[in-house]
Order: sequence, then structure tokens, then C-alpha cells
Amino acid sequence: MVYLAQLGGAAVQFAVGLKLKTKAEHVIVEAEDALVAALRVKSEHPEALILYVRRQNRRGDARHPPHTRDAE
Repeated sequence: MVYLAQLGGAAVQFAVGLKLKTKAEHVIVEAEDALVAALRVKSEHPEALILYVRRQNRRGDARHPPHTRDAE
């Protein structure tokens, strides 16, 4: 587990995989930790099933671009 103190208190980008109805997708969320990232996505899409949360992998995520979140 990565703690906020280890990262200098800065937000990190997380890839959150989710399933909406029959379609699987992922979004990139900037958050303090993985739980906060998952809860932000769940609050925007309450009907979604969260499949995974991981730190963003720039090379892998560039090959399969995520959907963008609306700015708050």
C-alpha cells in the first residue's frame, strides 16, 4: 500500500476499471489513494461495478486510452 506521506502529500493518478451494463472500460482519476479514486468513480457511476484500481501505467495506458472524466 502506498501512503500519502511517502508520496509527499501529492495526488497520484489511478486507473479505475469499471463495468457499466455489459461494457468494460477504465478512467483515469487523480486522487490521494486508491480507495478515494474508486469512491469518486462510484459516486459518478453508482450503477457501475468497480473491477480494479491501480496506479496509472503511462506506457500501457497510452496504448489503450481511457475515457476522460468531466472536470469538476
